[in-house]
Amino acid sequence: MTSPKELYYAKRLEDVAEALRKNHFKVHVVPDAAAAKTLVLDEVLPATGAKTVAYGGSMTLVGSGLPQALAETPGVAVLDTLDKTLTPEQAYERRRQALLVDLFLTGTNAVTEDGVLVNLDMIGNRACAIAFGPKHAVVLVGRNKIVPDLTSAISRIKEFAAPANAMRLAKKTPCTATSHCEDCGSPERICNVWTITEKSFPRGRITVILINQDLGL
Repeated sequence: MTSPKELYYAKRLEDVAEALRKNHFKVHVVPDAAAAKTLVLDEVLPATGAKTVAYGGSMTLVGSGLPQALAETPGVAVLDTLDKTLTPEQAYERRRQALLVDLFLTGTNAVTEDGVLVNLDMIGNRACAIAFGPKHAVVLVGRNKIVPDLTSAISRIKEFAAPANAMRLAKKTPCTATSHCEDCGSPERICNVWTITEKSFPRGRITVILINQDLGL
């Protein structure tokens, strides 16, 4: 039985999907992360013809099981930027190489009701890959990332997502102690590169998968 919360978000997600389509994104709405995984494997990946794949840091993506599934997909070479055995230098270089793959998958910090993706990165590899480089980009978005407008997106990221992610990553930044953005100068600051993606260019290069679940931070 569908809950009132799911019905509520189903309507909001369809409205956001329509706004994204007007902004030249390809868009799908799915009920859960498992459906998002199936969609990527069965439809999105074959449609792109991608032979090389890489990822941006995303709890939503990892939670979907897609990294493991893609690693087991015949004919697809995965550039694993999430490999914890890499040295910092190796990880940085792999993230540079990931900007030239056929298909890049990641999440987003926020999506506005008028169909704009908003992101804040430490290095910038995830935000840059959404904007340019990989031939195709897929962005997985939990319903909790929906915000009314750009101002709300920036507020959500600075006052919740960034401090929470700094805590998750065990960074030595003031926000991990206060839970508030302190606009710090810490060498471990994760808030360095903003991107606001108003439209997909070329049209349809970016596929957004809206998921009727609370996912990620």
